[in-house]
Amino acid sequence: MEASLFDRVLDLALAIQQIPAPTFQEEKRAVFVRDQFVAESLVDVSIDPVGNVYARLPGYSSPTETKRPRPLVVTAHLDTVFPATTTLKATREAGRIAAPGIGDNALGVAGLFGLVWALRQEGLSPLPGDVWLAADVGEEGLGDLRGMKAVVDRFNHQPTAYIVIEGMSLGRVYYRGLGVQRYRVTIRTPGGHSWVDHGSPSAIHELAALITRLNALALPEQPRTTLNVGIIQGGTSVNTIAAEAHLELDLRSEEVGALADLIDQVERLIAESNTTFIEVTTDLIGQRPAGEISPDAPLVRLAMSCLEAQGLQPILNIGSTDANIPLSRGYPAICIGLTTGGGAHTTGEYILTQPLGQGLAQLVGVVTGAFRLAGSPQI
Repeated sequence: MEASLFDRVLDLALAIQQIPAPTFQEEKRAVFVRDQFVAESLVDVSIDPVGNVYARLPGYSSPTETKRPRPLVVTAHLDTVFPATTTLKATREAGRIAAPGIGDNALGVAGLFGLVWALRQEGLSPLPGDVWLAADVGEEGLGDLRGMKAVVDRFNHQPTAYIVIEGMSLGRVYYRGLGVQRYRVTIRTPGGHSWVDHGSPSAIHELAALITRLNALALPEQPRTTLNVGIIQGGTSVNTIAAEAHLELDLRSEEVGALADLIDQVERLIAESNTTFIEVTTDLIGQRPAGEISPDAPLVRLAMSCLEAQGLQPILNIGSTDANIPLSRGYPAICIGLTTGGGAHTTGEYILTQPLGQGLAQLVGVVTGAFRLAGSPQI
């Protein structure tokens, strides 16, 4: 691959990164990506009702063709964790670019175009079958993978496989989807004046007591299982007994059974917090289903061999990515990265540019190789 191709991908990643795209507010970035798809002469370009952007790179067709390989779906999420007011300044140095959201996931979205450019540059396009590109919404936070759910609802079992691109994590092959369940727990009390009504229950105090009980739960190390209170909010003023407060809770586990056990324990503690003057309500705000394919599946072996061809030692991994959705429905799917970096989900996020060549070569290898596997009953 030519160095100019890498520069084009990086330049596009920076252009994408400069467009704010918080979860639920990805519209401007989606329109930009749609226009870029059109400029690349891709076909069937559209934005669906939830905000996903689609384009099709047509496969080879012949008048004598009797059966074409099933299509391949390649996705990258549009949204970032940063509020729209975040300063998106980028710093580009030799071998390094620092900018909020550059690796998660502006580079991933730019990788959709890098794939098209690389296939054309290397004379590999058209491929035996169609490649559908999807820039999807709602991967981060409370987006609950809603964009990917719509992608899989659209294509279902038809594709040969689903390939999910993340900007970072080069060298890792995510073949297992980490189960996640999220709650918003709200506590309400009569409230009152901090002096006059002293002794009346405070929603904030009760919330703190609940967090203490949650934190005391014994979590198994194997399978790895986690609990995190990520947000607490509530109260009116410093001299008011809080009438309402809430927390947002994230539960995860490598195994479905362990996650179910943790959910039972958490829901029991929450139920026990209700008393005559303390009302505790729970809302399910996120549910990312678990799923996996065999580490020996041809698709996983293909991804590993493509990394090895680039001199990289592949690492099989589990994670909460867009791949959760097709994996949970029994469809072949993996998530792969394009480069390495650090500081994800912080304003100090950065990527290393030198490994991008290996990442793009890996992606091209997986896409072209997947069509060779298309005849396999379970890739």
